[in-house]
Amino acid sequence: MLEVSGLKVSYGQSEVIHGVDFTARRNETLAIMGRNGMGKTTVFKTLIGILKHNAGSIVLDGQELTGLPSHARVAAGLAYVPQGRMIFSHLTVMENIEAGLETAPGKKQIPDEIFSLFPVLHEMRHRKGGNLSGGQQQQLAIARALVSEPKVLLLDEPTEGIQPSIIKEIAQTLNEIQKMRDITIVVSEQILSFTLDIADRLMVIESGRMVHDVARDNCDADKITSYLSV
Repeated sequence: MLEVSGLKVSYGQSEVIHGVDFTARRNETLAIMGRNGMGKTTVFKTLIGILKHNAGSIVLDGQELTGLPSHARVAAGLAYVPQGRMIFSHLTVMENIEAGLETAPGKKQIPDEIFSLFPVLHEMRHRKGGNLSGGQQQQLAIARALVSEPKVLLLDEPTEGIQPSIIKEIAQTLNEIQKMRDITIVVSEQILSFTLDIADRLMVIESGRMVHDVARDNCDADKITSYLSV
């Protein structure tokens, strides 16, 4: 379980995240929605330790992560797929996935389930990451994160720049991951249809504050859409 309380983040003298609170429960998919510039990526970068927060607490299964560097947070059970994917374009698919094994506990071997989840990656395992399509690169980034056997998977804008048919495949894959693993997924997103396909709960961030929190079964799509509209 990931518990975030009172999270405040500043850029210079300007506070941009204003006391954010949320809990992502075990085996839950939580979606944090919001327009561009509302603070989604800032929150995610703060969770993984790329950005420092000036107040608040980040606790994973009882362990306080505040003050830990990013690699220690990964070792504690966080995995991060950043906006833009940031795969190693000069490495092959296999080499990209093996890079994720560096922080994996136990055996340094790619689990068979990775290629069951992402068969296209097996087909293209010897191809350079930079030669994959945007959707294939997103699948590669998720696979690289999963081999570290995380407790919590953070996905920042996974549908950005992806064609609609691949977005549906990614949604199906995330749902399969939930069935196969006891994992918490926290995803930032703007596409409501995708979110409703995967999320157990939806939150909305606006100007650095959480302004809406609802279970998917009780979700008012029109209300969520109003938050996402310019």
